[in-house]
Amino acid sequence: MKILAFSDLHASITAFKKLQQKIKKYKPDYLFCLGDFTVFEQNIEAVLEKISDLKKPTIVLHGNHEQDVIVKKLCKKHSNLTFMHCKVASINGCTVVAHGGGGFYGGGKVYGDKRLDADREFDKFIRENKTKLKGKIILLTHAPPGYTKLDYLKYMKEHRGCASYGAFIRQYKPVLALSGHLHEHFGVKQKLGKTLICNPGPEGMIFKI
Repeated sequence: MKILAFSDLHASITAFKKLQQKIKKYKPDYLFCLGDFTVFEQNIEAVLEKISDLKKPTIVLHGNHEQDVIVKKLCKKHSNLTFMHCKVASINGCTVVAHGGGGFYGGGKVYGDKRLDADREFDKFIRENKTKLKGKIILLTHAPPGYTKLDYLKYMKEHRGCASYGAFIRQYKPVLALSGHLHEHFGVKQKLGKTLICNPGPEGMIFKI
């Protein structure tokens, strides 16, 4: 399976043209849109229309610039767009685990009895879907996994990703974990054991599974 993944498009015409070029050149089987495809939902219907016009089956997540309920409703208008927040699906022999939204997590801080870098919704989602987590797993999120190259902010000297995603990677060892959100890490890759983690950025990157 050949995938073109992208994140944080923010309605950029330049980035969109780059995606069109990569689709023409590499002919991916699927597109993975990892959220923040708008600027706070401005012209959201028009942006989703352009993504649909890429004419590829596309998995869509919302980012911190979009609301899940709105994206879910609008994706239903397009036969090739599948909103996958908090879902597990089998695609071409791979188990795709998807969780959108999120943003800047707590940098390891604790408030009361809660770790602010955890995502309780994601943890609950995984507990409820344990039996489905088999075979070649692909993890798709908007925010990056915590304590990696993808979530470290030099100017803050802190990791601001999601520790729950990192824990999932360590336990379930997906072949691929893709995320976005932090613009300074566009194109950054890291190997965590057998898992390749990456922020593909708005111009997208090709992955083969």
